[in-house]
Amino acid sequence: MTVLLLAAILAPAAASLIAVVVGWHRATAALTVAAAATVLTCGAVLGCRVGTGAHLAVSGLLRADALTATMLIVIGIVGTLATAASIGYIDTELDHGHTDAAGARLYGVLTPAFLAAMVTAVCANNIGIIWVAIEATTIITAFLVGHRRTRTALEATWKYVILCSVGIAVAFLGTVLLYYAAQHAGAPAAHALNLDVLGAYAATLDPDVTRLAGGLLLIGYGAKAGLFPFHTWLADAHSQAPAPVSALMSGVLLSVAFSVLIRLKPVIDLSVGPGYLRKGLLLVGLATLLIAALMLTVTGDLKRMLAYSSMENMGLIAIAAAAGTGLAIAALLLHVLAHGLGKTVLFLSAGQLQAAHDGTAIADITAVVRRSRLIGVSFVVGTIVLLGLPPFAMFASELAIARALADARLAWVLGAAMIAIAIAFTALARNTGQMMLGLPDPDSPPITAPASVTAALLVGVGGCVALGVTAGPLTDLFTTAATYLGALR
Repeated sequence: MTVLLLAAILAPAAASLIAVVVGWHRATAALTVAAAATVLTCGAVLGCRVGTGAHLAVSGLLRADALTATMLIVIGIVGTLATAASIGYIDTELDHGHTDAAGARLYGVLTPAFLAAMVTAVCANNIGIIWVAIEATTIITAFLVGHRRTRTALEATWKYVILCSVGIAVAFLGTVLLYYAAQHAGAPAAHALNLDVLGAYAATLDPDVTRLAGGLLLIGYGAKAGLFPFHTWLADAHSQAPAPVSALMSGVLLSVAFSVLIRLKPVIDLSVGPGYLRKGLLLVGLATLLIAALMLTVTGDLKRMLAYSSMENMGLIAIAAAAGTGLAIAALLLHVLAHGLGKTVLFLSAGQLQAAHDGTAIADITAVVRRSRLIGVSFVVGTIVLLGLPPFAMFASELAIARALADARLAWVLGAAMIAIAIAFTALARNTGQMMLGLPDPDSPPITAPASVTAALLVGVGGCVALGVTAGPLTDLFTTAATYLGALR
């Protein structure tokens, strides 16, 4: 277990260090792809070994359980596709003059560092280390969001940094309060931030201090997950970041931040009761879902549309976490993986549309299917995944979440969520139909895709289909994670 956890962290970290020395080359970019594939492999092997408990490593600082394995698989799959597509993406950026050798070098250094920070966040057993890792993702991705150094990109970067820094500062206060409560409950000072120690002392934590800590942690990590009220950074950052980075941020980073809340929820529930965080998650989840659905009806920008779709799905994930049943958590994890795959395909396709049209205005993009079968079909498949239509996995996950909400006597929440989802469904279908269908204009620019992007899209679409047909052994992994998290309460 220790070797697998360390390999998952050190492989992308080593790729980043090599890029510092060598700079951007296809060879160093290929090392980053290999590092992401290593993360995926480690996650898959851990998924077969973890069983129903948690295994601690490196003096209790790292942990391997079913949730760790699940998140490593998500990071590995999306990371492999995004880093592979980055090879062709940066080559195109260099050819078109949108970046230079220094910018490409910085991208090559920061992308694997981003992966290493996310892997650390999901492998850490100490919530202080988790906080540092999440904060590191903010610093790293700030430079990636501003990759093109345009006025709009820099504005989005500053908005992202300020809002996420406020959120992570709030999460820090929550972490300090939880440490204070653990110490006063008798936990050893050196280990009071460890998740296993917090779980052992959860029932004896001061309820008032823990209640305040839980609220601050929900707001702080919720900001990083794109949840209301600190959600406004998401659309700006995703619309300006390079397409592969947008895929990583939307498909993985939001879920990594939310996974922290999933881990801490049993501790808060044992101390103050399950109703407290349930109400908070329902509030922010429904608000996020409604705002995203309404924004989808008015946005005229392709990448902002995809960003609002991410908000919509994170709102639904928060609602599922509020239900808190085994079915809800297992469905939530399937939703995270399916959303990560589908959104990666969409952002990579959107990157090629942006390169062809030198912009992302939906009104300027038409007849994509006739102009490029690869990009058109990939985008359509990704959209069908997000719409939650069969046979794709989000149909199963949304159906399971609906059943879990009904079983948890949250029918009114289910009704409100279904209305918002219907609005989002209509907006996504309308915008996608406008871009994909119709006859091409004679002046329409050609849509091409580099070989690495083509490969990533083909694998991504294949993954969406395979996951929709059968989740296979992943079903047992998701169920194990849900059972383990439920047993902690």
